[in-house]
Parts: sequence; C-alpha cells; structure tokens
Amino acid sequence: MKFDALVIGAGYAGAVTARQLAEVGNMRVLVLEQRDHIGGNAYDCKDDAGVLIHQYGPHIFHTVEKRVYDYLSRFTTWLPYEHRVVANVHGQLMPVPFNLDSLEIAFGDRAPALREKLLAAYGPEQKVTILELRKNTDPDLAELADYVYQNVFVNYTMKQWGTTPEQIDPATTARVPVFLSHDDRYFQDPYQGMPANGYTSLFARMLDHPNITVELGQDAREHLIFTPEGVKLDGEVFAGPVVYTGPVDELFDCRFGRLPYRTLDFQFETHPVDWYQTRGTVNYTVDQPYTRITEFKHMTGQEIKGVTTIVKEFSKPYSGTEGEVPYYAIISPENTALYEKYKALADALPNFHLVGRLAEYKYYNMDAIVAQALDLADRLLKNKKSE
Repeated sequence: MKFDALVIGAGYAGAVTARQLAEVGNMRVLVLEQRDHIGGNAYDCKDDAGVLIHQYGPHIFHTVEKRVYDYLSRFTTWLPYEHRVVANVHGQLMPVPFNLDSLEIAFGDRAPALREKLLAAYGPEQKVTILELRKNTDPDLAELADYVYQNVFVNYTMKQWGTTPEQIDPATTARVPVFLSHDDRYFQDPYQGMPANGYTSLFARMLDHPNITVELGQDAREHLIFTPEGVKLDGEVFAGPVVYTGPVDELFDCRFGRLPYRTLDFQFETHPVDWYQTRGTVNYTVDQPYTRITEFKHMTGQEIKGVTTIVKEFSKPYSGTEGEVPYYAIISPENTALYEKYKALADALPNFHLVGRLAEYKYYNMDAIVAQALDLADRLLKNKKSE
C-alpha cells in the first residue's frame, strides 16, 4: 500500500497527528510503533486482579485549552475527577502543593499570623515557588519557607531528579509551588477528568480510521535510512511528511552522546482491601526510597470490592538499558546545546518533523503534546493545500 505520510510513535503526539492528516487531509498514514501497544506512556490495562492500572505511572488529564479538551472528547466521555495529592510528612498527611490548609496542619495556632503575612506579601490565590519564598527576609516567612523546603520539597526533589533544587531548571521547580489558597486540587485547570473507558480505549478510537494503518513492534530505525536524496522507507525514497515522536538522540544512534533523562522503576502491589490509602496519590517527601504511591481506583472510578492495586515509583538516571523508558528530560544549558545538535540533523532532512516530549526534549504535560500535534498537523495540511 502506498502511504502519503509516515508517523513514528502511537502516543499522543503521533496518534493526534495521524488522525488529523488522515481525517482532514484525506492522507494515507502509516504509524510505526516500537512497543506492542498503542497509547505511549498513557497506556492502561487491567492487571491480574482486574484493576485498571496505568502501566507507566499515573496520567491525570487536565487542560486550560478548550480546543484540546474538545478534540479528545470526540474519542471519549469523561469521568469527573480532580486530582488531590497529600504528602506524608513524618506520618502526617497534608495537601500538596503546600497551601493554606497545609499551613494550618503544620503550624497550628501560628497559622493565622503566617497566613496574613503570606497574603500581604504575595496576594491571595497566588502560586509562589519555594525558591522565591526562601528569598523573603521576614523571619517568620523565612521559617515557613525553611519548613516547606526541608519537609515537602528538597528530599522529594532530590529523589526525583537526583540533584538539588537549585541545580534544576526553574521551569521544572515552578511546577511544585506554595499555593496561597484553600483550594487543595493539584491542578486548577477548567477541564479535568479521566477517560471513562481508559486511555487505551481513547487511543484505539482515535487511530480507528480507514486511512490509518498501525504496525506494532516496529523499530523505525530498522525501516528508515537518511540519504542526500531524503528519507528512505524500506529502501525507497519517501516523499511525504515524516513525523517523529521518539528520542531524537537514539534516532541518530547517539552520535554526539546520549541526552540525559530520568527514568522510573515501578513496583506494583495488589492488596486484599477495598482501599490502601485515602487519596489517589500520596507523596513521600521526607522518608522512603520511593517518591510516591498511587492507588488507581481513586482515579478510574472502578468499583471493585476487596482488592486494590497500588504502584510505588523509584526515580533513577536513564542509561538506555533495554526496558528502561526515558521519562523526564533534564533541562540545562549543556543538555539543550546537545539537543540542538540532534535537532539540526533532523532539520536537515526534507519534510521531517519532530513533535512530543522525547523528540523535542521538553517536559510537556499531555494536553501540551496534543496542542503541539494539532498545530503541526495544521501546518502540514496547509503545506499540502498550497502544493
């Protein structure tokens, strides 16, 4: 079969792009996926106990972008769910991000005076990064900042990233602020929820189009050759757009060195109880070798009596060993410069496009990847129309 477009990867970036090209552009799209399933890291499935789990860690949908929400809503209905996370601080549970309720739990009678100082300094409903709060010279706020830094932030961050918060890209540390509000939701986005039948079902519907062919278990590097003539697919020059969503360094055999990532080890456990913990996610910020425990039934709405499944997450450096997954790009000037070398190789290829977390070496949420893929598809379709 002759194809008009080639998409590498069947996660959000690849599936959204493929659907748009196939449906709006009436293009015949081949999707090559290295894994044996669609959905990328959002893939979910039932375990041996019948509990719907997220195989690659919890995925919570939230967005401020109506276009993204409306687009995904074509392929799923939504279960109402607003993520509420607590931190286990020496056995005491308190909301994270650290907020005004956390303040009352941690400081008791002193909380009202501290709250007034916080609101006077930064204003209500504001999100203040802990690194910014630590710069405040007021002794009471300095004490508060030190408490949050030591008990909520620093140990968790070092477990997650393997380095001190000061050495991490500010855009990353800003994702864990102090929130001057009683709103204990982890996200305040207007559109939040979980796909009613799971993420895999959402992807299956998105990729179910007569113009889309999905081939699983296919390593694109075994099919693509880069030549002065352009990209060759299985030995023949491919003139259509090629959309790549995987690790860009591995595409070029890491010729300049491997891009640094953090990866995760997951320890799944099934317990003969209705519930293991009170929330979907509990962060362990001062002890335990794992960063958090997630209990999926809180998120998925499954009603199963007498059994539940949890997962513990252990963060470590990504080495490229078989079975490891690169999850989080470690953003730094040095790493960005290395990425730009690989991007230059990709940019030199005709009609070759990078999109997604791995291909762009960015820390994107799911909704941002959908938005990026929609924008890319718009550009490709505009180019096709002008030809």
